Amino acid sequence: MGADYPSIHQLRAVLVLARELHFGRAAAQLYLTQPALSQQIRSLEHRLGVKLFSRTSRRVETTPVGRALLPLVKNVVEATYELRDAAHSSTDGGDVETLRIGLTDCSAALPSTRRAIATFTALHPDVELDFQVVDLVEQETALMSGKIDAAFVYLPVPDSFTTQPLSTEPRVVCLASSDPLAQQPSLRLADLAGRPVVSMAAEAGQAGQSFWAVDPRPDGTPVRYTDHRITRVESLLSAVSFDGAIAFLPAAANELYPRPDVRYLPVHDLPPCTFGVVRPDHGRSSRAIEALEGVCRSLSAEEIPARTTGPTA
Repeated sequence: MGADYPSIHQLRAVLVLARELHFGRAAAQLYLTQPALSQQIRSLEHRLGVKLFSRTSRRVETTPVGRALLPLVKNVVEATYELRDAAHSSTDGGDVETLRIGLTDCSAALPSTRRAIATFTALHPDVELDFQVVDLVEQETALMSGKIDAAFVYLPVPDSFTTQPLSTEPRVVCLASSDPLAQQPSLRLADLAGRPVVSMAAEAGQAGQSFWAVDPRPDGTPVRYTDHRITRVESLLSAVSFDGAIAFLPAAANELYPRPDVRYLPVHDLPPCTFGVVRPDHGRSSRAIEALEGVCRSLSAEEIPARTTGPTA
């Protein structure tokens, strides 16, 4: 009978896939290959005797049964995590230390992240890594509240965080495919003068907003923002597509978020961005956190590119 019960890994896969509706992004967050994720979902559907997702070559959707079961799946996964946390807190800790790491949808799929985690795991098998998916606001608020211990993020972050750079990559501009400029092979910042930039949620911080909007521009011109309050990259891309705004993103977005309604172009005079691991200055310091920073410091010296392919789509 036990073999008929779904595993917690399968249930978590359901939650991630239901949120992303994209096997590639969901697999990256779960540290699985796409075939492995597909097999997990098929196996769970066979065990339950229901179809949770409908799949075509172009899209993934939750079925009515899948949508009805999602609240129950979420409750089971959360209860399992609560049980684990309670068990850990009730012991003297033993020889195992848990390191809670925040990852955005984008950062989870970056080669630099995956190499850092793989290296850390090989060097420190006694540390249990607890990955938590966060959005562009939560990556800072979860650190400040102590929900996570460290996070892989794009810089800059507030001065209240300790940062360890890991890699650098170009930035690109994201335009609607229907925009006349989208037909150009590349641009300069002057070409984008006057174009409104998609606004992030205020909680994301002014330093990050200004950096990613290139505000002010090199000639001192202030930037005009939209009325959006974006917390996720997918929402940002939709704002670009429908509302005629622009956004500046890491070049990795070209591969991670391919969409027919947007286009990514290199901007010759746009400085690159830096990716790394951060933790709050006031947060707990531990052997595991220091070891993670050490791994990132060593890999940073090798200049690992965040993405190796070109930025144009």
